[in-house]
Amino acid sequence: MDRSYSRRRVGARGFSLIELLIVIAIILVIIGIALPRFNIAQMSARELAVQNEVRTINTAQVQYQSQFGRYATSMAELGPPASGAPGPAGADLIQASLASGDKDQYQFTLTATQQGYSLVATPKVFNSSGRKSFYTDQTMTIRESMGADPANATSPEIK
Repeated sequence: MDRSYSRRRVGARGFSLIELLIVIAIILVIIGIALPRFNIAQMSARELAVQNEVRTINTAQVQYQSQFGRYATSMAELGPPASGAPGPAGADLIQASLASGDKDQYQFTLTATQQGYSLVATPKVFNSSGRKSFYTDQTMTIRESMGADPANATSPEIK
């Protein structure tokens, strides 16, 4: 058998190191382009979920106020009771995961005010967990802030 023929045939069986490095480089470039867009899409989805959670809390506050004659002063009061039947200390109007005040990589802070309540939802890590914070109160208007400062009563309204 001709030696040059057998060498050619053996060399044609696989990829060279250069070809494999080029393929890996192309894959890394694609990942480098796609990953930031994926993270932005994830943050946007998380922010939309948080807006829905804020609406849920507003609805729960209206139900709590109609049942107990006042607004809840903490997230725990809206959540499931520690034991026994629902009552003012645990009305079972929202899920336990939300009642903990920590959901979707956001921190929810409910505060009693003279007029009713205020709720602020802030990302745990700004620009990683989310780029927006949210504010609402007994008016049920949801407001947002695009900066690192938490949203408040003067922030722009979400339409």
